[in-house]
Amino acid sequence: MKVPYVDLKTQYQKEKNDLLPIIDSILSSGKYILSEAVSEFENTFAKICNVKHAIGVANGTDALVIALKALDIGPGDEVITPANSWISSASCVALVGATPVFADVDTTYNIDPSQLNQYLTTKTKAIIPVHLTGMCADMAAIQSWAKKNQLFVIEDAAQSVGAKYGDQFSGSMGDVSAFSLHPLKNLNAVGDAGIITTNDDSLAQQMRLLHHHGLVSRNDAKIWGYNSRLDSIQAAVLQYRSQKLNDVIQKRRENANFYTEALAEIVECPVVPENRFHTYHLYMIQTKYRDELKDYLKSHEISTAIHYETPIHKLAAAQITACKTKSLPICETQAQQILSLPVHHYLSGEQLSFVVKKIRTFFESKGPKHV
Repeated sequence: MKVPYVDLKTQYQKEKNDLLPIIDSILSSGKYILSEAVSEFENTFAKICNVKHAIGVANGTDALVIALKALDIGPGDEVITPANSWISSASCVALVGATPVFADVDTTYNIDPSQLNQYLTTKTKAIIPVHLTGMCADMAAIQSWAKKNQLFVIEDAAQSVGAKYGDQFSGSMGDVSAFSLHPLKNLNAVGDAGIITTNDDSLAQQMRLLHHHGLVSRNDAKIWGYNSRLDSIQAAVLQYRSQKLNDVIQKRRENANFYTEALAEIVECPVVPENRFHTYHLYMIQTKYRDELKDYLKSHEISTAIHYETPIHKLAAAQITACKTKSLPICETQAQQILSLPVHHYLSGEQLSFVVKKIRTFFESKGPKHV
């Protein structure tokens, strides 16, 4: 039995009869950029996050860069962000000329609010908490600390559409929030796509300028901006798929619960505080036998992934622009032990049972104490 880590081919086959007419309607209209289709999806996404404004952009990295630019963050500023994320969480800071400062995380894989004071300097201007794996960071603690120190909060919500912290949705708790709608995300485009959310009218206006060359009209640029627009085909696909988002999240949660019930005594399963609604973009376990287990599962045609094997502060690029990073022991230990199991919403019960069976079989070889 084969168990793919993702299954975009199956998604397309199931949606093909619906998607092709939608794409044809966009192509037939000749309205490929800044169209009604984009506005419709922006309005839908704003409702998903329960915010006033959503601005579609070309990708999740641009969403973060534009958010930083709108907040006037640049050379001489420092921005705190966790080191266990995808590189964009830090590269966006460097791309606006500011300095990323890397922070350690806790057992939820999210930034540890109890340690934030050690990263604070007179140059700190913002914090970018990352809602890694599909679960929100401890936003109450982060917001309180940021307010006390007069800092901006930018949610990196790339992996967390639909997630909740208490009764607040991911994307509604920061000054600005940035999402990726990459094909691997729970709400996914058929190419690169991103979106920015905010409740601040003036920031929304600034970001709409920034994402479209700073133009207020065809012949009048108010500021220097970017060419970062969500195109009409992606917006139309996302609008269609947004109607299925709740079902996608529910199935992924069911898959995750199946894993946890079957594996909690064998490996370290996700830690989910009571006030979080986890959407399981990733289902991440930990074991000191990570590399062996990954190879064993691969030999049985079960695909897995590591998110992420090298913490950002260990990358060569980070040595150029980042502050000198202290040891980040939790992040570094997790990087040696984490493994993401397939959790996508097209997994069958048989596939899930097969994954569990093979993991249990692997640990039986390690002796009775491991099972």
